[in-house]
Amino acid sequence: MGLILHFGLGNFARAHLLDYTDQAQGWDLVGVSLRSTAIRDGLAQQGFDYDLCVQGQGVRRIRVLRDVLTLPDDRDAIFQAMAEADIISATVTEKGYHLDSAGRLQLDDPAIASDLTGQGPSTLIGFLAFGLAGRNSPVSVLSCDNRVGNGDALKTAVADFAAAAGLDLNWDRLSFPNAMVDRITPATTDAVRAISGDPMAVPTEAFSEWVIEDNFAGPRPDWPGVQFVKDVAPHELRKLRMLNGAHSLLAYAGLGRELTYVHEAIRDPVLRPLVQDLMADAGRTLPDEVQDQVPNYAAALIARFENPELAHRLDQIAMDGSQKLPYRFIPTLRETGSKAVAEGVRAWIAYCVSETAKGRALNDPLAADIARATQQDEPDKALLQIIGAQDVLAAVRG
Repeated sequence: MGLILHFGLGNFARAHLLDYTDQAQGWDLVGVSLRSTAIRDGLAQQGFDYDLCVQGQGVRRIRVLRDVLTLPDDRDAIFQAMAEADIISATVTEKGYHLDSAGRLQLDDPAIASDLTGQGPSTLIGFLAFGLAGRNSPVSVLSCDNRVGNGDALKTAVADFAAAAGLDLNWDRLSFPNAMVDRITPATTDAVRAISGDPMAVPTEAFSEWVIEDNFAGPRPDWPGVQFVKDVAPHELRKLRMLNGAHSLLAYAGLGRELTYVHEAIRDPVLRPLVQDLMADAGRTLPDEVQDQVPNYAAALIARFENPELAHRLDQIAMDGSQKLPYRFIPTLRETGSKAVAEGVRAWIAYCVSETAKGRALNDPLAADIARATQQDEPDKALLQIIGAQDVLAAVRG
């Protein structure tokens, strides 16, 4: 029996990693929630099992979760599980890596600086650095977040933290596979809870994809349908620039048109052609080995976006824009000068300005910086500087 310790038990993890692992059998999974006890408390009342409501396929009971650990009460138990786990995985979103625009750990980030005091970590990076420092048996650290080279990014963050903290890690016994994950998973609604009868139910689409670099230090589950490849980059670029890029365009431009859901936005006569153009432009930037996939992938994405049963909220996608745009928009804009992507950037800028003007703080780790930037004489220039993309200002201004 193998053990996975997973940081971040949001809906996506429960619809993706936990679903795959439940189907693989022979493995236990312990979850870690660093920010709230709500998921732990809800799942504990039902023995940590929950319903996965797969659109068009019905309800499947997920039983792989053994326990959920939270802060501050379970810090010692988290370290104990880290010492035993064969795989330590994470879905903490882009902001959970605390990286700057150059991909290095922000040592002056308040949460990271606090962890460096050694009084007990509260971030994924702090836990990994301290927990792995005391370990000599093989362990794979698997990122399941939407970042380019997510395994490499996580390794860099841990290495930067370890160096700053004076920790010695046995890098020969560690691996950080890169991975691409894909499954549209909206927030749970009362309607989903009512249909399933489970207050902790998770809704998701039938489609699911997982591509992982074949670079594990120890054992791994026999996950059904997972592609183990030498190089994940072509697959992750396809997903980040086409799917995620289109999602962000729909989110910011759709909110600007007072729409609520993805399926509404993709049917908008103005937004649909923009999304199609964005996908075509993004497709031209992809490596040769996935070029032949672009037309069919784009058509499949449109069909997925049109699904009204998912009820995927635009404001959910709009969160953490400062962390997402550098991967979803900016590379395509730099390489192609895409007018559709430029429109997406303009929509993000307009969203930031509008939300700030209304007195609403953005759900973004750089919300304070963004709010200040919107008050500048040239807010578009100031906002692009925040995400390290001032070089595309002319293209954004058109």
